[in-house]
Amino acid sequence: MISFTVMAITFGVLFLAELPDKTALAGLMLGTRYRASYVFAGVAAAFAVHVALAIAAGSVLTLLPHRLVQAVVGLLFLAGALMLLLKKDDDDEETIKAPADQSFWKVSGAGFMLILVAEFGDLTQIMTANLAARYDNPVSVGIGAVLALWAVAGIGIVGGRTLMKYVPLKLITRVGACLMLALAGFSLFEAIAG
Repeated sequence: MISFTVMAITFGVLFLAELPDKTALAGLMLGTRYRASYVFAGVAAAFAVHVALAIAAGSVLTLLPHRLVQAVVGLLFLAGALMLLLKKDDDDEETIKAPADQSFWKVSGAGFMLILVAEFGDLTQIMTANLAARYDNPVSVGIGAVLALWAVAGIGIVGGRTLMKYVPLKLITRVGACLMLALAGFSLFEAIAG
């Protein structure tokens, strides 16, 4: 059964966690060099693969005792919040090897491979697995996660520079960290009280 609440929570947490990430910058860089729709197709496919892997991992966690899962999820959310809060601001731009031509397959393939490698084991993939275990609703978490990651990719590819002029990256990072702290506290409370 699809839960719009779970989808919205997943979307919000992952959107804020991914927005200041290096892949948004990579999408921005690819989007300024190549046709945006080609870049988005590759990036979107890579994010879908990552969400599927994270949902599978999170679904395995639901087989464990509920209190243990809540404690682990709470600790992982806490770790994610600390990673966001303690993350040093890097001004170094990643170098992206340009595809030899501008065909759909070359450009989307470059975007796919870049995201597939850069996002493997990333904070948002871990958070997706946590949310899948936390809510035991893989479809809702999967939809929310894919939409959040696609939204960030779209913003990065099309309008990242404009957004960053109006919304400071530090603010986005802090809001995302606060959401994760709240989820960590709620999960840990459930594990202790449960």
